[in-house]
Amino acid sequence: MKTEVPTLSGKHVRLEPLGHRHVDALVAAAATDPSLYQWSPVPQGKLEATTYVDTALAWQDAGTVVPFATVRLADGDVVGSTRFFNIERWSWPQDHPRHGHVLDVCEIGYTWLTRSAIRTPANTEARLLMLTHAFESWEALRICFHTDVRNQRSRAALERIGGKFEGILRAHRMAADHIPRDSARYSIVAAEWPDEKRRLTQLLDQA
Repeated sequence: MKTEVPTLSGKHVRLEPLGHRHVDALVAAAATDPSLYQWSPVPQGKLEATTYVDTALAWQDAGTVVPFATVRLADGDVVGSTRFFNIERWSWPQDHPRHGHVLDVCEIGYTWLTRSAIRTPANTEARLLMLTHAFESWEALRICFHTDVRNQRSRAALERIGGKFEGILRAHRMAADHIPRDSARYSIVAAEWPDEKRRLTQLLDQA
């Protein structure tokens, strides 16, 4: 079941449905400093960016992904991308209150930013927008995050936004450098969301 891709807007960024119109802007954003993406699958060049978007849209049609382009409101530039993925819909009984929900759990990932957007409010606000939509509009039960165990910057960022460390998944995925990747797993569950929302809002206010 295909999930509608919303447009999520804040004070600093807008997350808009990823499409082919973003290809050239994604190429430009990724090209500013490719060394940033040692641990992340970030498209380099127009062919890779086109394949990146094609794949995301195919997965969206299959109902497993909701992909976004991240747009900086100050100048309208595309500064990266992110997505909901690994969307799960559990087989609740028809008389259960959760029967027919958009989703039950999913992951946030495929997240990257151009050099000029790093250490700005962009990532914090994007996470706030996505988590708010997931927990309050979709009524998700859990959102999880995985990152390469070697990616200390990403792990620190996930801890900063309140992700709870659950452990290491060994040989979990193919890494950006094409080896079996061990992944650090973090999550936020619905009961934790009110406190985590306050945390993220405070981080943005301090930015």
